[in-house]
Amino acid sequence: MRTLKVLIDGLAFPEGPRWHDGKFYFSDMHAHQVLAVDMAGKREVICEVPNRPSGLGWLPDGRMLVVSMTDRKLMRLDRDGLKLLADMSKLAPFDCNDMVADARGNAYVGNFGFDLHKNDAQRVTTLVMVAPDGVARVVADDLMFPNGMVITPDGKTLIVGESFGFRLTAFDIVADGSLANRRVWANLQNRVPDGICLDAENAIWVACPTASEVIRVKQGGEVAERIKVETDAFACMLGGPDGRTLFVATSPTSDPEKCRAMRGGRIETTQVEVSRAGLP
Repeated sequence: MRTLKVLIDGLAFPEGPRWHDGKFYFSDMHAHQVLAVDMAGKREVICEVPNRPSGLGWLPDGRMLVVSMTDRKLMRLDRDGLKLLADMSKLAPFDCNDMVADARGNAYVGNFGFDLHKNDAQRVTTLVMVAPDGVARVVADDLMFPNGMVITPDGKTLIVGESFGFRLTAFDIVADGSLANRRVWANLQNRVPDGICLDAENAIWVACPTASEVIRVKQGGEVAERIKVETDAFACMLGGPDGRTLFVATSPTSDPEKCRAMRGGRIETTQVEVSRAGLP
């Protein structure tokens, strides 16, 4: 059984972990910050996001994209600070969350669809695509809390974790960025998928917060490995110099007020055999 070691702690609520250009980035959602941290645990604040950061990505020119959750906007980090790229408030019914950006800079953004923390009734919702020029449109609907996403190395397939659908759902990516040929990539039974990442054997690491574990899933649903966490796992990312460090974002809770009071969030790591692949 693999064990995790703490890279950094004292976080409010880490989400959206990414390995990009030799650095590890993540959103400390309820602290309203995007951070970078090196392999020794030294952290750096990249930007402040008043309406809570979540998913992260990059344009082909190297500028970072940041999901601003509660105002449902996609922001671009320029030299002089965050700038609005797209307002998705008319396309996403409730708070936006995770995102994956493809090699062309098209950003696919999920959203809650309902007020999770007020225990509203669950509702299906949309997946929004934002082009590099800021034009936003719905590319999929009838999704149950679209959350973590990956794109395969050939750029042809997007896979999204439907948290309250208990499944990973795949789409073909067509030339204009639209999505087609929806199908179930893996049925996760009663497991809730949150953040996900893809490895070079076409398996997906899935953070499962309600089960306090990270699992490695093969297409079709076979669980090849599981790693237990002390609290709850909300997201994961493969990275490090050789692509074989599994970073796991953990927290005792996702409740915003409790997260800010407890500061129990961590980035934890372990080494795995199969390196990262695809995006993010």
